[in-house]
Amino acid sequence: MEETSIQIQTKKKVSKKWFAFESLAVLLATIFFGVPFYFVIINSLKDSTGAAELSLAWPESFQFLANYKEVLMLNDGIVWRAFLNSSIITISSITIIILICSMAGFILSRRQGMAKRLNYVILMGLMIPPTIVPTIWVLQKLGLFKTFPGIIFLESALHFSFACLLYTAFVATIPRELDEAALMDGCGPFQLFFKIIFPLLKPVTSTVIVLSSIQIYNDFENMLYFFPGADNATVQLTLYNFTGIYGTSYHLLFADVLLISIPPLILFIFFNKKIVDGMTAGAVKG
Repeated sequence: MEETSIQIQTKKKVSKKWFAFESLAVLLATIFFGVPFYFVIINSLKDSTGAAELSLAWPESFQFLANYKEVLMLNDGIVWRAFLNSSIITISSITIIILICSMAGFILSRRQGMAKRLNYVILMGLMIPPTIVPTIWVLQKLGLFKTFPGIIFLESALHFSFACLLYTAFVATIPRELDEAALMDGCGPFQLFFKIIFPLLKPVTSTVIVLSSIQIYNDFENMLYFFPGADNATVQLTLYNFTGIYGTSYHLLFADVLLISIPPLILFIFFNKKIVDGMTAGAVKG
């Protein structure tokens, strides 16, 4: 009985410590993530004078409809055009990344000798950043500079290494006996992959969709250098419209920031659990 009571007291102490730790973690997360989000929302509802103070103060008068309407109607609806351009680039790039990286991951996982030789090349894609001038020169020579195919191929190439490594690790958790059984039943290589293997890759595919699409959607630097032009505006580049030489329209800037943050936020909310599953599946099962 004595030992049991000691164990119970120890468990209570441990649980209290964990509760205190979790409470502190929630408080810090609220401060670091909640306060900036509140700052953006509250300043997007102010007029130009109130937002220029860049404070957390409650607005004297709400300008919700006026601010967001002005943002959406600016320069003949450049924000709408930017949403369309970013959507085309993101969806097209993600489609290419999923198709190519899933097949590459399957081959690399099943052929260990090839994987060892190519892993260094794939890792170089993560470590070496693209150089601007040579990339522009190559795109110009190929006739792809300032075009949708050019920026889509570029974004796909930049995210290839990360997605390929995820797929390779996940495919390694799928038993080889499944391949052999499918081949014995008369499946060809493409049937084996698309009918048997690819449906099993849903967790890692969800991870790739969310992580890569958010990065592509929020990409600023590559869109600025490799996809310039008013007609080629993307969501991040619309932030330039509210910044001038003599001042910045902060109320419109924050309204635009909030608008372009909605699609990634929705995507993250719906795929939150699947992101964790896809990232940890290879490590846990492998």
